[in-house]
Amino acid sequence: MAVLAPSLLSADFAKLGEDAVKVSEGGAAYLHIDVMDGHFVPNISFGAGVMKSLNGYETAPYDVHLMIENPDKYVGDFVTDKTEYIVVHQEACVHLHRTLQLIKSHGVKAGVAINPATPVSTLQCILADCDLVLVMSVNPGFGGQSFIPAAEGKIKELARIRAEKGYNYAIEVDGGVNLENARLLKEAGCDILVAGSAVFGAKDAKERVREFNGIIKA
Repeated sequence: MAVLAPSLLSADFAKLGEDAVKVSEGGAAYLHIDVMDGHFVPNISFGAGVMKSLNGYETAPYDVHLMIENPDKYVGDFVTDKTEYIVVHQEACVHLHRTLQLIKSHGVKAGVAINPATPVSTLQCILADCDLVLVMSVNPGFGGQSFIPAAEGKIKELARIRAEKGYNYAIEVDGGVNLENARLLKEAGCDILVAGSAVFGAKDAKERVREFNGIIKA
């Protein structure tokens, strides 16, 4: 069974708390928090202060995706009682193992993301230490992009390695996820599907989450 993590990057920032509650009530397992710095990716989104403004709302836990350079400097800022995962990019970390240990030292699960041009093989020596591996199925930096088909193969490869080695990481996919490809991604081995515009672009985001869950939890 897979679960859904709506990306707040596609929410209405003027009603961020309301939108976060809405999708949580619809059955979202996580709120995906896309943090962009304008350096590692060509866009700026929001920081820890905006995320923490949601702490007083009744929402799903946070799945924090740091698309930033020098993530070690900022990991602690995103640790809250509602933070379940903090995910950093393989491409942004000089000492990836050290960064994962830093995240875990805060009592938070540690994940690694890989961009579309980064092969799974670059994680060979770190998978045993990962709580989550995020496969980017678009080039990070903007919402609303089309799914890159090669991501399906990466998901299958990660699922195979996990089964063969007895690892415990969750597999997440982010980018171009919609109602049409959700079942395919689940069957490939994905545990957490991130969807932004496919959720918040709907007339009723809460009902759209329920539609996703009807597909991926079947």
